[in-house]
Amino acid sequence: QVQLVESGGGSVQPGGSLRLSCAASRAIFRIYAMSWYRQAPGKQRDLVAIITLDGTTTYADSVKGRFTISRDNAKNTLYLQMTNLKPEDTAVYYCRVFPKDYWGQGTQVTVSS
Repeated sequence: QVQLVESGGGSVQPGGSLRLSCAASRAIFRIYAMSWYRQAPGKQRDLVAIITLDGTTTYADSVKGRFTISRDNAKNTLYLQMTNLKPEDTAVYYCRVFPKDYWGQGTQVTVSS
């Protein structure tokens, strides 16, 4: 059974930082790339970043230079370090086994003054 549990969301002022975590099942984490998506109210779910098994990363243009995706294979945990947050980053953030259809439950990130 695949389990993905996100944590670390919250409310922050513009310019602030947050780190999201996604604890994954060991069996799935060691086989696949992992990714973060986000969905703002009334909008589609968009890809934020991907990290492959060997650590190669890809980012959406909107977060390049501000977000960093990483993975700790010993802890079966995916991270998303978010800095210089903007109001347009407000969304529910989901981790996903890439490219499988396995998703976490989501964690809310709100950026507001």
